[in-house]
Amino acid sequence: MKDHIEHGYRTHFEVRDYECDMQGIVNNSVYQNYLEHARHQYIKTRGLDFAEITKRGIHLVLIKAELEYKRSLQSGDAFYIETSVERISKLKLAFIQTVHRTEDHQLMLSARMTVTSTTKEGRPVVFEQAELLLSQ
Repeated sequence: MKDHIEHGYRTHFEVRDYECDMQGIVNNSVYQNYLEHARHQYIKTRGLDFAEITKRGIHLVLIKAELEYKRSLQSGDAFYIETSVERISKLKLAFIQTVHRTEDHQLMLSARMTVTSTTKEGRPVVFEQAELLLSQ
């Protein structure tokens, strides 16, 4: 289930057993997968497709990941990720993301994921459709 929110987008998830470590909590690296999926879903809600953007020769590359873990999700927890986007520069965007447990809306993680646009060869290129991603 996905929801539009005031300044972005909400994607819903449920923790699966295999995503947890020996402590019974979601392994820290798994959150990056959740965040990436939520970013791709957000892009789709703006009428764009990540795969199509790549086929056109624009690579949206994650260059910085800032994650602040607040609490731990456990197996079976339902949660949602809120995603919005801010422009940093002509070539860079920041995806602002928060993870909340659905049951009590407790903030579990906050993240700022910075991406830039490059060619296949890694050269900077302006992603003209970036304006469609910016939060209103």
